[in-house]
Amino acid sequence: MKNPEMQSENSRRKALKMLGLGSAAGVFGLFDSPKARAENYVTPAYARGLAPVTIKSVRAITTAPGGSNLVIVKVETSEPGLYGLGCATFTQRALVVIPAINTYLNDFCVGKDVDNIEDMWQSAYVSSYWRNGPVLNNALSGLDQALWDIKGKRANMPVYQLLGGKARIAVDTYTHASGPTPEAIADKVQQFMEMGFRHIRIQQGGYGGVGAMAELKPDFKAAGFGRETDDFSDQRTYLKRVPKMFELVRKRCGEDIQLLHDMHELTEPIDAINMIKGLEEYRPYFIEDPFSPENMSWFKLLRQTTSVPIAMGELFNNINEFKEPMANQLFDFIRIHISQIGGITPAMKVARLGEWFNVKTAWHGPGDTSPVGHAANNSIDIAVWNFGIQESQMFNDRVKEVFPGCPTIKNGYYYVSESPGLGIDINEKEAAKYPIGTKSRWTVRKNDGTILKP
Repeated sequence: MKNPEMQSENSRRKALKMLGLGSAAGVFGLFDSPKARAENYVTPAYARGLAPVTIKSVRAITTAPGGSNLVIVKVETSEPGLYGLGCATFTQRALVVIPAINTYLNDFCVGKDVDNIEDMWQSAYVSSYWRNGPVLNNALSGLDQALWDIKGKRANMPVYQLLGGKARIAVDTYTHASGPTPEAIADKVQQFMEMGFRHIRIQQGGYGGVGAMAELKPDFKAAGFGRETDDFSDQRTYLKRVPKMFELVRKRCGEDIQLLHDMHELTEPIDAINMIKGLEEYRPYFIEDPFSPENMSWFKLLRQTTSVPIAMGELFNNINEFKEPMANQLFDFIRIHISQIGGITPAMKVARLGEWFNVKTAWHGPGDTSPVGHAANNSIDIAVWNFGIQESQMFNDRVKEVFPGCPTIKNGYYYVSESPGLGIDINEKEAAKYPIGTKSRWTVRKNDGTILKP
């Protein structure tokens, strides 16, 4: 008869041996068969119960309820009632963006999966072979924003949640105070301060003083050179006026208000450097666009000359144009026009890069950015750590009727929508009441008729 204690010991050893084999099998994948993996696979939450959604059509909607030509991309999907909106506004050449959307992007996108935004962006970007032009970039931007709008609606979340959630309570903004004299500008600054704005851009007349030099009669107009509608800027007069404007506004409005100014590249680089250095005592929040994109090499000298913060980049077509200036910390604020750079996808990449070099965002947000574009701006602003400031836009009643859900400003802040997607819609019947045109007013000349860049 076998000893019961020996039988128990043998059983224990066999059990341990089997456990050891099981552990080894786990390590070497002996039990990791395709069937076992399939049984353990858990369907991601975003895919549970959701049928694949594809693009049914991509088309342009045009309107001008605020005066500027606006182009909106509408992406309709295979899911009834599900669509997305994006801003594709190239207001100076709006009519040429329309066929890029209706013909080329529509043909390129129909049947594709709406979820694959990165793949859609990369493939559309290179599909024309030559790239970086504003027409195709604006069309692509509208598509990209519309796809993010759709993704937010499918997730039942606002887009900013998909970008990382809130990093602040709201989006701080700056508004614009302009006038014919420093005194008139100071009056407007005080009015905006009473409304709660903490950041205000000051301009005497338009960019480069355009419209505020009526006492000067340019020789090119007397000679009948150019068009009657061409604008005029005398660089010397402008350069003398800006410091005086800052001085008076500071005296009248105090030290707490943050003051900004946009040079719009309308002076010679060395003159811009000298003027900015002279503004140091007035502590600008930033000076925008001192040089045109053709004069980027001047930024090194500017950095050596002054500590005034600089904003740059709204005219950049390609996200790669930001890489070297940001890595070398040649400017402090990223001025991206979201519908020019290609949409939310590339703008987020530039914003994230800026965090490494302590370069902050200051997205372009003028009147020719649609409310859809502003909603896209705000979705990024609320989510990225290195947000700086956002250019604001006051929307009139016509714009609000065309775009239900327009971003709203309270106490100087944009408050982002909590609705799924970008939180904004378009009333196409109202939009049709305001047809776009072809006029562009970006011709500024010196006294002798020479064209001034932006």
